[in-house]
Amino acid sequence: MNAPINANQACLCQHSSAFRIAGSCVVALALGATPVTGQTPPGTAPNLTEGTKIYAQRCAGCHGADARGTDKAPALAENGSLRDSSIQELRDLIRNGAPASGMPAFDLPAMELDALVALVRSLNVPAAENTVRGDPTAGELLFFGKGKCASCHMVSGSGAAIGPDLTNVGRKMTADEIQAKLADPDSHTTQGYELATVQLRDGNTIRGFVRTRSNFDIRLQDLTGQFHLIQEGELSAVTEEKQSIMPPAKASPEELRDLIAYLGRRTGVRAGPAKSSASKETGIDFARISNPKPGEWLTYNGSLTGNRYSELSQINATNVHQLTPKWIFSVPLWKNLLPDTSYFVDNMRYFGLETTPIVADGVMYVTGPNSAFALDPLTGREIWEYSRPRTPGLVGDAALGTNRGVAVLGDKVFMVTDNAHLIALNRTTGHLMWEVGMPDEPQHYGSTVAPLVVKDLVIAGVSGADWGIRGFLAAYKASTGQRVWRLWTIPGKAEPGYETWGSKDPAFGGGSTWLTGSYDPETDTLYWSAGNPFPDSDDRDRPGDNLYTNCILALHPDTGKLKWYYQVTPHDVDDWDANAPLVLVDMNYLGKDRKLLLHADKNGFFYVLDRTDGHVLLARNFVRTTWASGIGTDGRPQRLPEDGLVCPEIGTNWNATAFTPVTRLYYVVALEKCGVKLTSSGAKKSNTEQEPGKKYLRALDVETGKIAWEAPQIGPVEGKRNGGVLATAGGILFYGDPSGDVEALDERNGKVLWHFPTSGINKASPMTYAVGAKQFVVLAVGPNILCFGLP
Repeated sequence: MNAPINANQACLCQHSSAFRIAGSCVVALALGATPVTGQTPPGTAPNLTEGTKIYAQRCAGCHGADARGTDKAPALAENGSLRDSSIQELRDLIRNGAPASGMPAFDLPAMELDALVALVRSLNVPAAENTVRGDPTAGELLFFGKGKCASCHMVSGSGAAIGPDLTNVGRKMTADEIQAKLADPDSHTTQGYELATVQLRDGNTIRGFVRTRSNFDIRLQDLTGQFHLIQEGELSAVTEEKQSIMPPAKASPEELRDLIAYLGRRTGVRAGPAKSSASKETGIDFARISNPKPGEWLTYNGSLTGNRYSELSQINATNVHQLTPKWIFSVPLWKNLLPDTSYFVDNMRYFGLETTPIVADGVMYVTGPNSAFALDPLTGREIWEYSRPRTPGLVGDAALGTNRGVAVLGDKVFMVTDNAHLIALNRTTGHLMWEVGMPDEPQHYGSTVAPLVVKDLVIAGVSGADWGIRGFLAAYKASTGQRVWRLWTIPGKAEPGYETWGSKDPAFGGGSTWLTGSYDPETDTLYWSAGNPFPDSDDRDRPGDNLYTNCILALHPDTGKLKWYYQVTPHDVDDWDANAPLVLVDMNYLGKDRKLLLHADKNGFFYVLDRTDGHVLLARNFVRTTWASGIGTDGRPQRLPEDGLVCPEIGTNWNATAFTPVTRLYYVVALEKCGVKLTSSGAKKSNTEQEPGKKYLRALDVETGKIAWEAPQIGPVEGKRNGGVLATAGGILFYGDPSGDVEALDERNGKVLWHFPTSGINKASPMTYAVGAKQFVVLAVGPNILCFGLP
């Protein structure tokens, strides 16, 4: 971590106000400095002379002769909102006026109108679309060398995340705006980088940037880039500082031109591995992720074992009835353009976030549709947001905007996008550091998975098997995004498993990998599950077992090579993908110390595997099953004749499960419901009457597979409404029920100890963390993140 930055550092760039994205600033003609632009945008120069005359006659009286604005009208030069307007939008604005703000309409001839529009656009051309004098290569050397700009700012993942990220500054500012900021750093302050000194009641002071503030708390980023989340009771005084902590740029005219030329060409992160990993930050290392402290939640399931069990016990059976809501954060879904498809409309009837928050170094990270948010875990207030528009033309849950969360390592936050890109964001600023597309060719790919970090790799999978893809799992360097390995779940010709598909090439055989796996550091083994084959129920062109669909895969994490596999449902025709939790437990099992893998599958069977070799130690149904009488000694299902109904329709789903060492019970939400059997063409085979379904929270004895106790659930069963389970050392199980309540149960017998009604859709899995010696429980319900704690 860098030492604190002070005002005496000779840095050319300024990080509290250097590069304001929007707003009106000084135009070049009024600056009095050497112009840095070499020409006007192509195609506009012939109109500028005429446009200048029209402006002087019709506009200068209100907007000022230099277009910098007056008390009558705003600036037209270097105006961020005008810069983002299209030619037609500017034409409409001039022709129709803005009556609400006092701007009259101007019914100009077409040529005069176009000339005026050309002038306005010329005053707002981003640096990247203009020709800027100077040597950008020399400017880059200045930025990262003598100028020390990289000690404050980051560009494309290189530098320090203390001041504003400058990766896209060439598209957000004009060259003259950049020059003006360097000449007068105090002229404007970028939102979130206002400087202040906070005096604490304990006598300490913290100086830094006010990222967000309310009447009751403040989130301060100090001058090393660390966050301080300060509550009202800790504050003594806040002193705001209007000036920048850095002086105007000290550089020769040539150096200044070179620096502006370099910055003017910064147009954002391009898809593909990063060229450099020269970040100055260290952050969270893998040792912490492998051995998290009880109050941390650094991975999707809280630990690499996949077991959603926490050692926190401050909230326990004696006080859980005192839990109260602490804060709510609503993901702004209105910012997304929603697709108009039948699948989307049908599933939005029971929309709910599926994200599990991560808490690292006192900051919470959550996801929404194509978006990520950094939150204050004590108040839920936003620190930063990253978002992008939804991708049109997607199918399945990716089209819904489903996203299950992030991973963290070093100074980065990793997430997938709806169109199966893996991206790295800076943990401090939320700005993009690198982006890679995971598929190499267009298919029905999407992605909804929370990535998993193993050592220096980020591992993520894809969705889309229900529409036809060649599924895969891939690992990427966390520093640059370079792909290290890829494992295909659908084998190619001459590869093992290809013979299990018959004579037709399974080019789009399915095998999605959209649920986060587990990792055992002792054996250095990565465990991941694979989804159903395609087509789901039409098996006419896919005889055989259809490897590696519906499989539990054990892999070498460094290479992706297969150690062993176990196929829970060979030749699946019921959409029972194996995308359900893989929970790793070490225990004395049947009189012998063993390394176990626990898995409740959608096919209705609960499995206990020896995770060193994939041998089945126990397999027993935990819901009614009519398709198989059991699992044989060879690990294969013992199938029964079809009778019109197939049970279960889906025994459980992807949501989190938990095992507690105290009770030695495995907790899973189960669905007792049968489905109508389909023919190979997808039509109903019979009109057999179906009984209503019912959900249960069930506790399974891992040594026998028997149900130790169950808690029946009242509420709807249709749709994707399964909630995940969290167990804690306080003897409590937390989960969201089908009616929208958040519940706490006694892990020993399922007795309800507390509940909170939300009337929302429960689809996510709870997590818990501790901040300031206080334990909290958080769960996504509907479009909201809810936090609960003791008084």
